[in-house]
Amino acid sequence: MSDNLIYRRDFLQKLGTMSLGGFVANGLSAQAVGAQKKQGRRTWKPVSKRKVRVGIVGYGVCRFGAAFGFQDHPNVEVVAVSDLIGERRRGLMKACRCGNSYESLEMLVKDTKIEAVFVATDAPSHARHCMEVLNHDKHVMTAVPAVFGSIEQAEQLLETVEKTGLKYMMAETSSFRADCYAMRQIYRAGGFGRLVYSEGEYFHYHSKPIGSFKDWRIGLPPLWYPTHSTAYYVGVTGKRFTSVSCVGFNAGFPAYKSGANKYDNPFTDEVALFQTSEGGSSRMLMCKGIGGLVVERGRVFGERGWMEGTEYRGATKDLPDTSRPPLPPGVPAGGHGGSHGPLANEFITSIIEDREPMVNIYEALAMTVPGIIAHKSALKDGETIKVPQYTPPRG
Repeated sequence: MSDNLIYRRDFLQKLGTMSLGGFVANGLSAQAVGAQKKQGRRTWKPVSKRKVRVGIVGYGVCRFGAAFGFQDHPNVEVVAVSDLIGERRRGLMKACRCGNSYESLEMLVKDTKIEAVFVATDAPSHARHCMEVLNHDKHVMTAVPAVFGSIEQAEQLLETVEKTGLKYMMAETSSFRADCYAMRQIYRAGGFGRLVYSEGEYFHYHSKPIGSFKDWRIGLPPLWYPTHSTAYYVGVTGKRFTSVSCVGFNAGFPAYKSGANKYDNPFTDEVALFQTSEGGSSRMLMCKGIGGLVVERGRVFGERGWMEGTEYRGATKDLPDTSRPPLPPGVPAGGHGGSHGPLANEFITSIIEDREPMVNIYEALAMTVPGIIAHKSALKDGETIKVPQYTPPRG
């Protein structure tokens, strides 16, 4: 093999802060893991002493409102929280160490002390709630997806963000998973060249639906919830999907029988093949019917190299720093591969520095809307359909 290839050990030394699970899976000893982690450790440095006054809405089944560590961030003051259900609202107050609450988002956004809101409500309400926040002159971060099955809603949300000029960020967790973050840095440094092919996979087996507000998860079209997968192309390259052909599958669960769900959706699993603006192809899936499998992962294959998990092989010797930005002391990395804390930190830092957050409205829609189109393709037996384009205006 050519001497200019980078093998797993060299790459892991540069990654430094990759997940311990990734290190162990690749055969490094516990002692080596500690050495790699120490080598890659960077110290968080505050960019300001300012505290952004934040409101948090939504505790729910997943307790997401408190899961991103806003209450632990030194540049945040949690001013108020909200949940429609009293017991959950009190739980969110306790988890966020906040003594002030409102019975609804619509009430919370009227609080003039609040500068920014984290929307962790039910997915069908994300776009509507974000627009309500923005129209009350507040920045917003939302849980995924950005919109729920509606292209019209996407256009309305985009128009609202552009009109208000406020920060909008979608908290797509795969974007800050260690492997996806490293892929992005390597791509920007030219380590892959153009991507010939990429894959994003979100397997979430559950034969019985997860509990949800007004049962929104029951029978949900799989690729209406696509972003854990699509981030492994859009979030790596900043490029776009241009068209899609998608195939659906029914694993036979009761919620997906004819007439059993409000979406008229027959599919537990959807696998989409996209064409990309680079001229390549990308396979993205969301599957609930693969027995016992729950994982989010991706792979990228380019003209100059490829990467899967923690392994990069390519022609680039001098890789950039691929470790995720350090977190403030006391802020946990959190779930979904240690992405929660970095997402909250990115949102808050973007406000303080007055810059676009990493997953802004254009990237959020570019990750979300292709899944909506893919589902339409699956309902038409894989017909190829063009994907709407969302790109920021020049300048």
